[in-house]
Amino acid sequence: MFHAGFHRIPWSLLCCILILMGCGLAGIARGDELAGQGHYFQKQCVWILISLTALAGTILFPYRNLRSISYPLFLATLILLIAVFFIPAVNGSRRWIPLGFFKFQPSELAKITYILALAHYLMYRKNYRRIPGLIVPFILTCVPVILILREPDLGTSLLFFPILFAMLFSAGARPRHLVTIVILGICMLPLLWLQMNPEQKSRIVALFTQRDGGEMPRGDGYHLYQSKQMLALGGVWGSEIAGMPVDDPAAYHLPAGRTDFIFCLVGERFGIVGCLFALVVFSFLFIRGLQIALATREPFGRLVAVGIVTLLASQTIINTGMTVGLMPITGMTLPLMSYGGTSMLSTCLALGLLINICMHPGYEIHAEPFRF
Repeated sequence: MFHAGFHRIPWSLLCCILILMGCGLAGIARGDELAGQGHYFQKQCVWILISLTALAGTILFPYRNLRSISYPLFLATLILLIAVFFIPAVNGSRRWIPLGFFKFQPSELAKITYILALAHYLMYRKNYRRIPGLIVPFILTCVPVILILREPDLGTSLLFFPILFAMLFSAGARPRHLVTIVILGICMLPLLWLQMNPEQKSRIVALFTQRDGGEMPRGDGYHLYQSKQMLALGGVWGSEIAGMPVDDPAAYHLPAGRTDFIFCLVGERFGIVGCLFALVVFSFLFIRGLQIALATREPFGRLVAVGIVTLLASQTIINTGMTVGLMPITGMTLPLMSYGGTSMLSTCLALGLLINICMHPGYEIHAEPFRF
């Protein structure tokens, strides 16, 4: 089966993956240099090798076999999301399960299993063409969102609703039903606010109270101030070509620079040109992913492809938006670029599924085509 679909491997997609990984490594190396310590670059190289191996394994595994076990997989990740509450908190958060040499973050895997479970449900037309049929997808979405929000992890919880909307749209839900989902989402905002801890609320407040110039803000406003300053220090061409315009080391201090704010380190090192290049590569990856979805006639595969592209695109938009003050600081990684083992591994698993779907786009049963 692999040899039959080998010619269908989207090499352009693989090139985008490797380029973005390279950009991330360049930013992480710059972060190590500015910090004057740390071995994040070497550790990330190891995680990239592990993740690429997982990606290759995902390509070889027939993705359609996941359909029958999608619900058990989703239930298993929900159990893991509950399990984190029984583990001692780290810096006030309960997001990780220690597994010896690394910490596993169940919410990263939950994003993928959620897409699989939702695709399985939506592949049957009778499940989403009526208003009662939308209750199940909404419950499937709210359960992990509430659990992840309680960790607390605002950034990851925000990703589920765009995925729900996009997959409902792709499945062919009626427009009035999609409007209903949007209204339900808006009605959930007060509950979402009540579930947030004071730190998460302050980050949202900081977004609307940011200002340019004046004294350096404190608290959550400091992160946003420093992220924009790092991008400004990079200028057009970045310190790699133009050099460092400021000698003060404090000006280059960026909390979580190698993880959540990796885009700023890339901007500081390669300037606006480097940032635009990364965004162009991301855009090409998403466009290629949508082309794969459109070319796939098997309903489960098409919906999974749409979910994966929406997940990665939403994550990219939120992460890059928060670095320039257009989104609240949520503690979200940038796909394929930020330092982090679980994040890199889950992203490569998702992209491996996308490549797998591209290699097998035909019908499972030659019956009625998948219609919108």
